[in-house]
Amino acid sequence: MTKNNTYNNWLTSISGEDALIIAGPCSAETEEQVLQTAKGVKKAGAHIFRAGIWKPRTRPGNFEGVGAIGLKWVQKAKAQTGLITAVEVANPHHVELALSHDIDILWIGARTSVNPFSVQEIADALKGVKKTVLVKNPINPDLALWIGALERIEKAGIENLGAIHRGFSSYKKMPYRNEPLWQIPIDLKTRFPDLPLINDPSHISGKHENVFDIAQTAIQLMFDGLMIETHIQPEKAWSDARQQITPETLASFIPKFIPPNDRVFNAGLLKTFKLLRKDIDDIDAELVQLLRQRQEKIEEIGRLKLNDNVAIYQKDRWLDILSKAVHNAEENNINQKFVEQLFRLLHQESLKIQHRVFKQSQSPSIDN
Repeated sequence: MTKNNTYNNWLTSISGEDALIIAGPCSAETEEQVLQTAKGVKKAGAHIFRAGIWKPRTRPGNFEGVGAIGLKWVQKAKAQTGLITAVEVANPHHVELALSHDIDILWIGARTSVNPFSVQEIADALKGVKKTVLVKNPINPDLALWIGALERIEKAGIENLGAIHRGFSSYKKMPYRNEPLWQIPIDLKTRFPDLPLINDPSHISGKHENVFDIAQTAIQLMFDGLMIETHIQPEKAWSDARQQITPETLASFIPKFIPPNDRVFNAGLLKTFKLLRKDIDDIDAELVQLLRQRQEKIEEIGRLKLNDNVAIYQKDRWLDILSKAVHNAEENNINQKFVEQLFRLLHQESLKIQHRVFKQSQSPSIDN
């Protein structure tokens, strides 16, 4: 993708300097529900009305959306409220139907963006179309796959492009429905600073009580907007009832979503930042040196294991290291989960280093 300002034109023309707010129900259920929700999010201050028309479900037999009839309700909501409209599309037929009902914004969901073939089919259907297209991150944490999906849409000639961060699936038990893994969208924004990046706190949280905190985190991380699932009666929603909020709750959230100023500092604050950042740079340099020393010790242990034919993986030693690390984290008031994840990475690297030592010793020598 190109690094230019084209991407931002469509977003700022809608929301100005404010965070872009996209809101609406997970699923369009009835005409009345769509119209009342649209009016509610309009009153709350949202810029764009979203509604799920086709719902890809994990297992058959669940509600999979009302289909094309819902597009007429969204079209009617647009006429009554003046809101820009957005729906998810998962194949060329969806694209054709959405375009025929004058939907303004199409987004590609996480279950679709994971498949390059599906994305390419949608991209082909979008050639020559002057619409805004948003691409959600794939369900698995793969930045290259996300970028690839965005590139396919851009190469179809779509100039108004954006990305949606909705978190990543995990087999682990988590406090959220999907892991935020904030570094991945931050890396995307670092590589393409002018690409609008929107956060979907509803799908990350899975619970309405966590939506605000996740949304606020996204705003503090300089995301350009939010997509928040909103329903007039969340408890009666036909899909994802637990994560939706009411238009009234949305109205109470929006005034608090004020993007932080990342450019203007007073002289005293700027000086303090520079001093603290210098300290952090020094600590980071020291950490790298310590990691180098640790690697040297691991290589030495690897050679000793090789000489005495000792297995690389030592379960009791690893569990002892992990236990001590978590205990030390608790003693020093550091997030224990973070320290555990960090030491798992260190252990993984340790195994790789020792394996490399073994492999190098087993490589056949070549006589010159």
